[in-house]
Amino acid sequence: MTKITKACLLAAVALVAATPAHAQDDDNRRFEGAPRFGSTDGWSIKPRGRVQYDFGHVDAPDGVAGDLGWVDELRRARIGVEGTAPGGFGYTFEVDLAEGIVEITDAILTYKAANPLTFTVGQHNNFQSLEELISSRFSTFVERAAFTDAFNFERRLGASATYAQGPITAQAGVFIDNLRDLDDGDDTISIDGRFVYAPNVGETQLHFGASAHWRDNGDLVDRGTTTRYRQRPLIHATDVRFVATPALPVDSETNYGLEAAVIHGPFHAVAEAHWLDADSRTGAEPNMFGGYVELGWFLTGESRGYRGARFDRTRVRRGGAIEEGGFGAVQVAVRYDHLDLNSNGITGGRQAGWQAGLTWIPTDYVRFLVNYARLDYRDARLPATGGDRNYPVDVFAVRAQVDF
Repeated sequence: MTKITKACLLAAVALVAATPAHAQDDDNRRFEGAPRFGSTDGWSIKPRGRVQYDFGHVDAPDGVAGDLGWVDELRRARIGVEGTAPGGFGYTFEVDLAEGIVEITDAILTYKAANPLTFTVGQHNNFQSLEELISSRFSTFVERAAFTDAFNFERRLGASATYAQGPITAQAGVFIDNLRDLDDGDDTISIDGRFVYAPNVGETQLHFGASAHWRDNGDLVDRGTTTRYRQRPLIHATDVRFVATPALPVDSETNYGLEAAVIHGPFHAVAEAHWLDADSRTGAEPNMFGGYVELGWFLTGESRGYRGARFDRTRVRRGGAIEEGGFGAVQVAVRYDHLDLNSNGITGGRQAGWQAGLTWIPTDYVRFLVNYARLDYRDARLPATGGDRNYPVDVFAVRAQVDF
């Protein structure tokens, strides 16, 4: 861990530990995990960030080579600012220091033109799926569902518009590439859209959504760039991928997804299905699939947060937080996670993941996650003893997290 990362970690822990969650005073300053300073003419600024440290164990059959056994990493160490400016403008800028280098994650300028309409320019998520749009600060499991990484979802530079009125949210945008990958000859482009209907029925929050995406890789293939679809086994700290396609010369991708969720008191359920069609110069044109079903229950009575057509921060019940003499919030969850990268002559493997999770939220801005997964593989990329490519892998993962 670098000196910069250690300093950010210590600063984040000290800030969150010393700050009351929702205090406010008389000089336009309030606290939301960190102090937000504002003025009467529309200016505001708030520091933001998160630190997530993971460790775990990956147990594979004899003969499988790679980064197995006990693993650990500083998963994310982000620091940035957010705020507002006069005239309906907002901004977010955040960098990640976890890999020992500075990488821009969010660089966003927003403009609220009218009550239901918001325009966004900069590097931001391009509405890939509900699971991808949920902040890593609020996810039920240590890592998102397998298809989100396997299908190479990431933030990209672009311009988008969001219409949000009552239970309706509609999002659409045009994007190029991630800031990390941009160069003078990059002519990639994508068109992305998502529609969500999220009504309240009594005390129940419902969510139904669909998204569609088309991406043209421009002349990347002519320049020698190829695409792989692959995924790690639940925990990011290992570099082993048991499912992975060969490197493919992909000219374009078309993908689409369906999503549904329900929140009722301490219970939540969510399911997604996502399909990706790749136009490869090999002529194979694979059609890949990923999806999951998840169930969760707060034993301490909290309800999973929901805002802006996605899951949001869970607030510990009044009197339940540790600073108020309570124990915090405790959630149990189970998930079935499926990923199929075999299609039309391309063998990338299949992963069927049975996962269980326990989450402790002592205060609104601190979380501890413990996960176990039994992952059953077919046509795994890495052979076991005797050349067997059909076998199970057991994964144990733990995360400690603070955000502000």
